[in-house]
Amino acid sequence: MPCPFHNPKNPTDPFREPRERDGVLVNNFQGKEIPLVLRHEDVRRVAKDWQTFSSDAPFKVPIPTEEDVRTVRQLPLEIDPPEQQAYREVVEPFFNRAKLPEVIAQMERLVGELVTAARDRASFEAVRDFAIPLQSRALAILLNVPDAEAAIWIGWGTHVFRDGNGTSKGAALEAYTNALLDRAAAHPGDDLFSALTQAKFQGRPLTRQEMLGFCSIVFAGGRDTVINSITGILAHLAHTPADFEFLRADRKRIVGASEEFFRALSPVTHLARKCTRDTAVHGVNVPAGEFVSLCFSSANFDAAVFEAPDEVKLDRRPNPHVAFGFGPHLCLGAAHARLVVRTLLNTLCDQVARIDVLEQTWKSETEPSYVRRLAAESLHVKFARR
Repeated sequence: MPCPFHNPKNPTDPFREPRERDGVLVNNFQGKEIPLVLRHEDVRRVAKDWQTFSSDAPFKVPIPTEEDVRTVRQLPLEIDPPEQQAYREVVEPFFNRAKLPEVIAQMERLVGELVTAARDRASFEAVRDFAIPLQSRALAILLNVPDAEAAIWIGWGTHVFRDGNGTSKGAALEAYTNALLDRAAAHPGDDLFSALTQAKFQGRPLTRQEMLGFCSIVFAGGRDTVINSITGILAHLAHTPADFEFLRADRKRIVGASEEFFRALSPVTHLARKCTRDTAVHGVNVPAGEFVSLCFSSANFDAAVFEAPDEVKLDRRPNPHVAFGFGPHLCLGAAHARLVVRTLLNTLCDQVARIDVLEQTWKSETEPSYVRRLAAESLHVKFARR
């Protein structure tokens, strides 16, 4: 079945026709004409070539840019190697916690509790009543902070920097994060924030701005992406019950199915890179200092790489998707996202016989050159007890 969030019939969808024609689409973002690199091969080539396509562009790697919502450079996202790798090593041990048996057990308990509670209700709204609490509480496990802290994060909604009207929440987030770091410095523990106050970078303590830069990406980087993945999976299994039975018949299939969900849902459309010298992208000239976009979502639907890319095939092999990026900036949270999704699928197979969609509305990313259906704005569902 086609992915519920992908819209192949939309003539302005950049994830189909333009990538098959010429591999690039130019779009006007905030008054700037920016080429979108669409093809799988080209996206991976550009992502690796940081010497030409740089991430050293504070506030401008995300699209739209974030000058209006934060005051710190996100680390290690908005910097190039070799410093990028050194910064990455500061926090990598915490993100690798997702592979620890005790963390896996905690995640299983959390997801089991949430699925049981949802199953016992007549119906629920999956974005706010399920996906946001799961994302927030799972992050608390990863960062080794009390579950009570996640109650604050649940209140942020799907996006940490902007509310539903587009108004900035960045100042409030930075104030909250500063308070977390102050508390950790005064009473250090085994959590990420304590680790940041005690960490060293190139032999010196981190500055407060650097600590805030790490915290910014921790809170923002896996927020809407994980939330959208969770709701996308629920929608797919509801609309395609045969895939639900396919997973239930052999749990070994869940690993590969998770990767296919990441490929097909692709919550992040793209990230920008700044050209360090005059260059060209499929005949589009880009002067030094200007930007291109790496369109990871388009790359994941490239028909030259993925047979029948618009279909969700839970047994797809091979599956070289770029949902977590590619090259030196490969997503730090990939192991955590995989743990969340695999645990969710296993728990659904254990506890839920069927998922019924009662009502759904979609949210889309609308730009001058394209419209992309992103995820569920709301998803009212019912879990049938197994």
